Amino acid sequence: AGGSPALTRLEQRYRVEPIGVADAVSLKGQALLLMAHPRAQPAEVLVELDRWVRDGGQLLLLADPRLDWPSERPLGDLLRPPPAFADTGLLAHWGLNLGGPAAAGPATYEAGQYLLVTSSPGTLHSNGNCKIDLAQLRARCRVGKGHVTVVADGDFLNVSTDSAANDGNLGFLIDELARLDSR
Repeated sequence: AGGSPALTRLEQRYRVEPIGVADAVSLKGQALLLMAHPRAQPAEVLVELDRWVRDGGQLLLLADPRLDWPSERPLGDLLRPPPAFADTGLLAHWGLNLGGPAAAGPATYEAGQYLLVTSSPGTLHSNGNCKIDLAQLRARCRVGKGHVTVVADGDFLNVSTDSAANDGNLGFLIDELARLDSR
């Protein structure tokens, strides 16, 4: 709900429609999906999400194995983000493995024209079906007729008032979505 620099930046280019689950009903007629450190999805929803991608859907998934983003919500609150991405097998189905962070704390990456500031990012590994880059932070995969980009960090969305981090992190996010959107 309002106040998020990431949401404000997204709404400058996209019509944002929040959804609770990535099921066939929610994805019908949509071409692009951003899943920002989502909760575990039920098995039947994962099947529907996989079908949507294979039929041409474009997905940017922020899958953080250690979310450092602070929350004021108490443990157990349904609106509190999960502490780690709940990989329920879909990444492996797409040929990816998400590993924990090599080190806790801040890390930076040169991502094209952007300096990306992350916190305790994970590592991605592929069985050969996906291109891994940015020191194992990002994976780009072709899945059927669609594409999936996975970034092993969600904390980079928690930008501060530091305009350099804001510009770099949110510029990176918008560019990744635009790349998928242009396919």
